[in-house]
Amino acid sequence: MRAISLLTLFVATLMLMSCAKMGSPDGGWYDETPPRVIGCSPADKGVNVNRRHIYINFDEFIKIDNPSQNVVVSPPQLNQPEIKGQGKRISVELLDSLKPNTTYTIDFSSAISDNNEGNPMGSYTYSFSTGDHIDTLEVSGYVVEASNLEPVKGILVGLYDSISNDYFKKKPMLRVSKTDASGHFTIKGVAPGTYRIYALQDADGDFVFSQKSEMVAFQHERVVPSFKEDTRQDTTWLDSLHIASIKTVPYTHFLPDNICLRAFNEVMTDRYYLKAERKEADHFTLFYTYGDSILPSITGLNFNANNAFIIEPTEHKDTITYWLRDTTLVNQDTLTMALTHHITDTLGTLQLQTDTIKIISKETYAKRTKDLKKKMEQWQKEQDKLKKRGEPYDTLMRPEPLKINMAPLGEMDPDQNIWITAKKPLNDVDTAHIHLYSHQPTDSLWYAEPYRIGRKDSQTFVLKAAWKPEMEYSLEIDSAAFQSIYGQASIAIKQGVRVRSLDKYATLLMTLQGMEGKPVIAQLLDGSDQVVKEATTHNGQAEFFYLKAGKYYMRMILDENQNGKWDTGDYDADRQPEKVYYYPETIECRAKWDLTLTWNPNARPFNKQKPEQITKQKGEKAKSIKHRNEERAKKLGIEYIPNNNL
Repeated sequence: MRAISLLTLFVATLMLMSCAKMGSPDGGWYDETPPRVIGCSPADKGVNVNRRHIYINFDEFIKIDNPSQNVVVSPPQLNQPEIKGQGKRISVELLDSLKPNTTYTIDFSSAISDNNEGNPMGSYTYSFSTGDHIDTLEVSGYVVEASNLEPVKGILVGLYDSISNDYFKKKPMLRVSKTDASGHFTIKGVAPGTYRIYALQDADGDFVFSQKSEMVAFQHERVVPSFKEDTRQDTTWLDSLHIASIKTVPYTHFLPDNICLRAFNEVMTDRYYLKAERKEADHFTLFYTYGDSILPSITGLNFNANNAFIIEPTEHKDTITYWLRDTTLVNQDTLTMALTHHITDTLGTLQLQTDTIKIISKETYAKRTKDLKKKMEQWQKEQDKLKKRGEPYDTLMRPEPLKINMAPLGEMDPDQNIWITAKKPLNDVDTAHIHLYSHQPTDSLWYAEPYRIGRKDSQTFVLKAAWKPEMEYSLEIDSAAFQSIYGQASIAIKQGVRVRSLDKYATLLMTLQGMEGKPVIAQLLDGSDQVVKEATTHNGQAEFFYLKAGKYYMRMILDENQNGKWDTGDYDADRQPEKVYYYPETIECRAKWDLTLTWNPNARPFNKQKPEQITKQKGEKAKSIKHRNEERAKKLGIEYIPNNNL
């Protein structure tokens, strides 16, 4: 009886396992079939069409993702088309009048999916013609940002059949597309001919370059669409890991398919006065939209402005800070002045203009006096406590010392220098009160070191010396060596620093092929695409010393005007932005290693240069829910046989 019971249990277990492998999970399998078009009205690729209301019918309920952004109609429509998902169909109503003998394309990209499971339909384009034939040529390529080769997402790319530059600023584009997250575009429904191509970040929806704030791209080369019969490899997958078959299939290859446009924002040269700001009583700042070589002229209306300021403009002179020299002015809450400055008039020309403005301190004299009184009362209480306990105390409140910041602290690289900064403008420094000493760790004696100290701006000094690896230094600053223009003095400072040894560093030598005799700025970057070190060269050899061990990337600017920085383009002047290149690989530096590399910046197109690790604008992963059933079956321990005919 016991043997029969065990046999019965074994058979039952086998039956349960068999049922589990052949069964299906609760709720059934996911639908992995994308929606399918079963009819259109008017017919897809129809000719002699005169209807503006279009219906596209599907075999199941569908949804369309953000049609105003993801669906592109060409020729471009000045009135936004009404595009709606309606159950098992899409309704498209064109509000612009139809043009005669014109091919229209409605590119849905990958915005269509089924309503229940979200199965993406994939790229889909509907087209029709108001004439007797359909134009079917295509051109494609990429748009990248000129300054950093980032893919530009969602920018319009359009064609003109005229070679005139004026069309881009006066007439809407002939045919358009939009870039995806990878910066890729395809302009469809193009007729045979010769075209110019542009990219435009269209801010006002007029399909023309009408504002300087709009990002643009253009190229001088003409675009001549063509095609050829070609073949490609199509892979059929049995499941997510196994290939069922690889077939060579014919297809129509449209050309050109490798256009690369470098988009840029022009410099906003129109100059307007924005505002004045006086957050603290001792200075105020004027803000403009653009700089000017001639600084504003100030006439005081309730104060004497002669020699009243230390003036500090930014590099571009669009922001100017005025430090008040006289404490009497610091204590004056309202400064009224006549400001004479260059301002752009209605014709776009710089003209001298005088404006009367009032600048009011956010820190009023009354408030600062009240705060100081509270501080003195608190100080007096503390001194009274000391006196009562018989401890040393002060009879006069000492002025607050000038705070000085120094960097770097602790350890530094041999090619670094020491920066000394304060929050207030400083008087000139007497070097007799600054001392630099050095010694080797194996030597107990300290030796005086020569140094140079110079100004960067009114608040910053930089101290330079011949820093030696493995050497320890002591920077000793006497009290009152630094004084602000308001009389605050620094306390005595003693700061030690140590220069790292050479075995902590790597050296990188990069040979730039084809750049001999050209002005180049080579920049070493970190993982955030930020500049770590920079080298300029004219001989095609970029050298980087004292590199910490780690991973780096490299960018190169072809500095055509040799001004030491990247310059943007100018459409009216027919000037392209300066070329920027990225070394396509990660550069790994190791301590005590000299790394020698060779790079041909022109070996790859611009859109294939920037390493993915530092590319911020990532391409969207294909929306796919295939193989969900396979994964679900694995988790449940049951067998799933996909329907490969779907």
